[in-house]
Amino acid sequence: MGDSSSASLALLSLFLLSGILHLETIKFGFSLSGCKDVERKALLQFKESLTDPSGRLSSWVGEDCCTWRGVGCNNRTGNVVVLKLDNPIRQSFDTYQDDANNELGGQINPSLLQLKELDYLDLSMNNFGGIQIPQFIGSLKKLRYLNLSGSYFGGTVPQSLGNLSNLLYLDLNNFLQESSEIDLGWLSGLSSLKYLNLGGADLSKAAGYWLEIVNMLHSLVELHLPNCDLPNLPLNFPALNFTSLSVLDLSNNGFNTTVPHWLSNISSLVDLDLNSNDLQGEIPDAFAKLSSLQGLDLSGNSFLGGQLSRNLGKLCNLRTLKLSRNGISGEVSDFINALSECSNSSLEELDLGFNQLTGNLPISMGYLTNLRYLELWHNSFQGLIPQSIGNLKFLKEFYISYNQMNGIFPESFGQLSALEVLDLSENLWEGVITEAHFINLPNLKDLSLTKESPNISLIFNISSDWIPPFKLSYINIRSCQLGPRFPTWLRNQNELTTLVLNNVGISDSIPDWFWKLDLVLDELDVAYNELRGRVPNSLRFRYPGVVDLSSNRFEGPLPLWSFNVTRAYLRDNLSFGPIPFDIGRKMPLLTDLDISRNFLNGHIPMSVGNLKQLLTLVISNNSLSGEMPQFLNNITSLYILDVSNNRFSGPIPKWIGSLSSLRFLILSKNKFSGELPPSLQNCTLMDSLDLGDNKLSGNIPAWIGERMSALSVLSLSSNFFGGVIPSEICKLSTLHILELSHNNLSGLIPPCVGNFSGMKVKPPETVQYQGRLRVVTKGREQEYSNTLYLVNLMDLSNNNLSGEVPDELTRLIYLGTLNLSQNHLTGKIPIEIGNFEWLETLDLSRNQFSGPIPPGMTSLRFLNHLNLSYNNLSGEIPTTNQFQTLLDPSSYEGNLALCGRPLPKECPEIDGSSQIPNGEEEEGDGEDGLNKMWSLASIGLGFTVGFWGVCGSLIIKKSWRCAYFQFVDKIKYQLITVVSLNVARIMRKL
Repeated sequence: MGDSSSASLALLSLFLLSGILHLETIKFGFSLSGCKDVERKALLQFKESLTDPSGRLSSWVGEDCCTWRGVGCNNRTGNVVVLKLDNPIRQSFDTYQDDANNELGGQINPSLLQLKELDYLDLSMNNFGGIQIPQFIGSLKKLRYLNLSGSYFGGTVPQSLGNLSNLLYLDLNNFLQESSEIDLGWLSGLSSLKYLNLGGADLSKAAGYWLEIVNMLHSLVELHLPNCDLPNLPLNFPALNFTSLSVLDLSNNGFNTTVPHWLSNISSLVDLDLNSNDLQGEIPDAFAKLSSLQGLDLSGNSFLGGQLSRNLGKLCNLRTLKLSRNGISGEVSDFINALSECSNSSLEELDLGFNQLTGNLPISMGYLTNLRYLELWHNSFQGLIPQSIGNLKFLKEFYISYNQMNGIFPESFGQLSALEVLDLSENLWEGVITEAHFINLPNLKDLSLTKESPNISLIFNISSDWIPPFKLSYINIRSCQLGPRFPTWLRNQNELTTLVLNNVGISDSIPDWFWKLDLVLDELDVAYNELRGRVPNSLRFRYPGVVDLSSNRFEGPLPLWSFNVTRAYLRDNLSFGPIPFDIGRKMPLLTDLDISRNFLNGHIPMSVGNLKQLLTLVISNNSLSGEMPQFLNNITSLYILDVSNNRFSGPIPKWIGSLSSLRFLILSKNKFSGELPPSLQNCTLMDSLDLGDNKLSGNIPAWIGERMSALSVLSLSSNFFGGVIPSEICKLSTLHILELSHNNLSGLIPPCVGNFSGMKVKPPETVQYQGRLRVVTKGREQEYSNTLYLVNLMDLSNNNLSGEVPDELTRLIYLGTLNLSQNHLTGKIPIEIGNFEWLETLDLSRNQFSGPIPPGMTSLRFLNHLNLSYNNLSGEIPTTNQFQTLLDPSSYEGNLALCGRPLPKECPEIDGSSQIPNGEEEEGDGEDGLNKMWSLASIGLGFTVGFWGVCGSLIIKKSWRCAYFQFVDKIKYQLITVVSLNVARIMRKL
């Protein structure tokens, strides 16, 4: 935390200025009395126990140890009082330099006990490999400064440190978090301690008494206990003795209580850090009592609901206020107004990001004239940025992305002369941006202005001869109008490391002057424009470099760039020719390569096998040919392999089964033949398997359902698969797309299809990548990519399936498309078909379904494409609900017994109000039917009389029994038909 570090430096300076460390008597490199021989020998013994690969202690030669690097002596007595051996290269715990050789290691020799006057010991930022802090350090009675932070000491902290009664500064921060457990009892002996940092140590065993122990240190000025696994923050603590405490850091512990009010009684507090806990309730108004508070960090807690307290605005000495990531809601104006009421506001950093705040930013925002950092991103702010923002002359960083701001942002931005970072992304800006918005921003380095929606409402209108006053290093502009010409104001931006001009309406070639800027880039993204010409191979990148030239009109052979490129997206351009033969040697660090949708031909070059770190290889929609080369099995970490829509042939290679990390295998629209290799079942993490539109044959293997349990998409359409649909497929509980159309499958639809849980649940709200797939839905073929995870589909059409549709199928209530057309399915349409709550497409055409259209089908409120043609359906077409919109006659044609709108055949009236043509013929038909009825009645009587005569034979002989019941079923349907016709005739006569 910035203010905490400042306070620490101020504290240390106070120590030095007050003579606590005897700075007036310490000399590095000079002593009037010279180095004592016993201490020189002790230091040499200490050096021998250390490892020093970089030779930092190479100056430790000669007689006068006071001239040695890191050694300080008292210039009157010659005693060694300072050992400052911290690692000067590693500056923090989170950043490491490539050269680890600068770290000291080894053992800490007890010879240090000979340094009787040692006052200052700093071994921080080295690497002692997890050894325990030596017990003897507790015997260095004169120590006042001890810093072992970040040096990988482990085990437990020795109790002997409690003997250092003169110690003023103790820093054990992050010495080895994984194995460190500290019993705090020894702390009570450090009665003079002013600075204590135990960050990263495991204090879970001290959960019940840590506050009582620390409360005994009456002189403490700074206390840092971040990330210490402290499970609770006591709500009540009456005997508070922190009379001198100015800095308190309890961040990253996981407290799950409300903020205790005793914290607001520490009147000396200057900096309070409680970020990244789970504090709940509301932010206490009692914080307003801390009139000296300059830094307050409450970010990353759970202060849910309610307005931001106006009382926080009374803290006029605040320099840092961090409330981000809390879920705070309510309107922001009153809070900002309260902060601005201070006659001379000291606030330098205000962080309200990642909350649920609403409202417009008030004019009073411009009264916080000392602001350096303003973070308002990820809220729901609306309206315009006030013109008063131009008053913030010291503002360096401004973040307001991911809100609902609208309109044009003010030209007063051009007055923010100290501004370095400006992030306006993901809002609803509109209007025109001119040079006036940037006219006085000489320090601007970072500009972000992006929008997820591709709709462009913000236009840059900047003169072609304008020369910006700034030199940007980072530009990220998406879905704004910069074109149609390539922006000439970039001509002097020779310090760029990131350039993103994505979907900005440029229809131009990239000018030569841009390539001559000789940039060394982290990222170049000019995708989704109409850029043309050729891209040179001379571009230079820093690791890990990213290039995205997708969806333009770049032509010529594929370019190759520097060694450091890790991600290259060149899809959807006009590149031609073969894949460069040396691509694997020129860019061996590639992790992602997408060169799809071009005009590439030839084979996959052998050097691709050198791309050992490749995760995604997408070469689809080209004219590549040949067999899949075996050297691809060298890329063992491959996650996505998409070679669809090319001219690859031969069998699917067995080596694909060795790619155990493979999750997306897309081989569709090629000429692969043969059966699926059994080795493919080793790809147990498979999420999407698309083998459609090939010449594959054999049966669908059962191991797909047994071994690929994570499958969500399975497409085997347009092949020559035969046999039955294996019931093991039903074990794919996460499957939400099943595409088996246009094969030679036979048999029944297995009833277990009702087990597809992925079609029973609503699609996830979060975006999930599941590849790219072309499917038939809503009557036409469509390609899904970014939204494929939202598609729930089952297509078994154009096969030889028979039997009835299993009732279990109707359990898939979130199915969006069901296509069973062009099979030999019989029986009635399931009466529970209304269970398909989200069904949009239903195609049952060209089967042998009979009976009426089920009434439940009218409850399919999302149905917009229906095809029931060429079956044996009968009765009246429903006219209610969604059927009022399904008026295409071709959806019902070929069903001779269907009637009603939209077919031309009207259904017969049953109320006698209309005259029936050819009535005499119908009456004759009725008489014939009456005769048939009496005949059937006679047969029934004969059956009753002769039942016991034939019953025994039916029981004994199975073939007779089957024939008999078939005959009974036939008679039953004839009887029903005759009765219905006679009833209708009688009603007409009446």
